[in-house]
Amino acid sequence: MTQTGENGRSPELTARYALAEQLKKDGERIDELQRNEYLIFQHPGRFCFGMDAVLLSGFVRIKPGSRVLDLGTGTGILPILTEAKTPGKHFTGLEIQEESADMARRSVAVNGLTEKIDICVGDIKEAGRIFGPASFDAVTTNPPYMTAEHGLQNPDLPKAIARHEVLCTLEDVVREAAYVLKPGGNFFMVHRPFRLAEIIRCLSAHGLELKRMQLVHPYVDKEPNMVLLEASKGGRPRVTVEPPIIVFKEPGVYHEDITGIYGY
Repeated sequence: MTQTGENGRSPELTARYALAEQLKKDGERIDELQRNEYLIFQHPGRFCFGMDAVLLSGFVRIKPGSRVLDLGTGTGILPILTEAKTPGKHFTGLEIQEESADMARRSVAVNGLTEKIDICVGDIKEAGRIFGPASFDAVTTNPPYMTAEHGLQNPDLPKAIARHEVLCTLEDVVREAAYVLKPGGNFFMVHRPFRLAEIIRCLSAHGLELKRMQLVHPYVDKEPNMVLLEASKGGRPRVTVEPPIIVFKEPGVYHEDITGIYGY
């Protein structure tokens, strides 16, 4: 049985908070991830992770011993959660914004994961050159969903980069993922359903065959606003459409799909 202190935290979590307070920078906050007592640094003025990253971390299937790359890792949420939930051997996050990568590195350090997670600064469009061909067993990504034509861009550049295809496109992400994946490797992505036809064409053009798909609905009576996808490099044409996920039962109350499957 885990001992807890007066604040309800275990000694390990208390120690993590103490280290996090030392490493925290101005304007940042420390959030608990509800997994393995892990913490993460975030900056409300930049871009904070959302439900899409959490859902993708639960959707991925990583085999024991796998090396995993996360494209556009932001503050490192996907490598940290994926490490907590899967038997992968090593995880790498690639992020173009130095400030976000710095937060990711400090989160990795606070959680004692420096031997299992690397955070690299670099451009997604250069991932193949940075890491080399067939260097990963799996690739994850929560890329920008909107093209320049889709809605208004956030005037704050870090948020615009995370949400709109300012620095990379869907084509860039898929092309580089296919290049760094080993034959038979798996590509996992969360995106928007309205771009699904485009996504499938792009995957196929780069030798990635769609294998699994799951739609995410905000409420049971609302149309889906996210889609979780798994594709295989060189896989055969066969798709499994999994039961949809419902996020909220009512405003502010998570559906059983979230509380039961994901533990949030």
